[in-house]
Amino acid sequence: MACFRPLFLILVTAVCSFQAKGQLSPGYYSSTCPQALSIVEAEVAAAIKNETRVGASLLRLHFHDCFVNGCDGSILLDDNSTFIGEKTAAPNNNSARGFIVVDNIKAQLEKACPRVVSCADILAIAARDSVVQLGGPSWKVRLGRRDSTTASQSAANSSIPQPTFNLSALISSFSAQGLSIKDLVILSGSHTIGLARCTSFRSHIYNDSDIDPSFANSLRQICPRSGNENVLAPLDRQTPIRFDSLYYGNLLDKKGLLHSDQELFNGNSSTDDLVKRYAANTKLFFKEFAKSMIKMGNIKPLTGNSGEIRINCRKAN
Repeated sequence: MACFRPLFLILVTAVCSFQAKGQLSPGYYSSTCPQALSIVEAEVAAAIKNETRVGASLLRLHFHDCFVNGCDGSILLDDNSTFIGEKTAAPNNNSARGFIVVDNIKAQLEKACPRVVSCADILAIAARDSVVQLGGPSWKVRLGRRDSTTASQSAANSSIPQPTFNLSALISSFSAQGLSIKDLVILSGSHTIGLARCTSFRSHIYNDSDIDPSFANSLRQICPRSGNENVLAPLDRQTPIRFDSLYYGNLLDKKGLLHSDQELFNGNSSTDDLVKRYAANTKLFFKEFAKSMIKMGNIKPLTGNSGEIRINCRKAN
C-alpha cells in the first residue's frame, strides 16, 4: 500500500496547484457551499415571477461587469470617498437594474455559507438562471471568481459598447475583451429579451436609413426628437420576455431597435451570414450562446489571493 502514497501526494499537489492558479470550475462550491446554486436559482425565479423584466436586467449586469476590468463584481459597488463607481457611468446610469435582487441573493448565501460565494459569481450564476427562466439554454457556469475592492466610472464609459456604435467599433470593443466577431453576434442575441430607453434608440429612428420606415414611425410616436428620455421599447418587438432567436429575424427585417443591433446586418458578410444562420436555427443559437457566455465569464477573473469575498456586494469589506 505504501507504494501508492507518493502517487496520492502527487495528485493532491496537482489539484492544489490547479486551484492556486485560479482556474474557474463548475464545482468550485461543491464542498464549501453545496446549496449555492439552488439558492441563486430560487431567488432568481422568485424575482422574475415578481417582475419578468428583471431577468434581462440580471443578464445585462453580468455583461457590463465583465467588460470593465473583468468579471469581478465591480459594477455592484456604490461610490465612496476613494472612487466614483460604474453605476453612474453613461451605459449604466438610470438603466442598470437588478441590484436589489443581487442583495437578496447575497443575504441568503451569507446565512448559508458566510464569506464563501463571491458577488462576481452571483452575477454569473444569476445571468444563466435568468436565461433559463425565460426559455433559453443552460450551461455549466464556471465559478471561483473573487470580488474587486474598487470600481471605475471612466473604465465603464470607455469599455462598455454603446448603442450608437458602428460595426467596426463593436468589433474593436469585443476584441479588446478577447471576444471574436462570432461572439459579438451571438452575445448580441441577448437583446432577444429586455427593454431600451428612448435615449438609446432615438438617433437610430430619426437619422438612420437602415431601418424599416413603418417600424421607425411607430417608435417616433413614443420617442420624440426631444423629451421622453426614459420611455421604454422592447429590444425584440415580437417576444420581449422570451429568450429565443427572433431578435435575428428582426434584423433581417431591418427592425433592430438599436443602431448597434442593426449594424450586425448591414451588408457586411462577416456578420450578415451569422445573423442569417441564427435566425434560421434557434437550436444552433442556443448552443453557441452558451459557449460564448462561458467565454465571456472567463474575462480576467480575480482568483487565488486577489480581491476578496465581499460580505455586502455594494461595498468592500
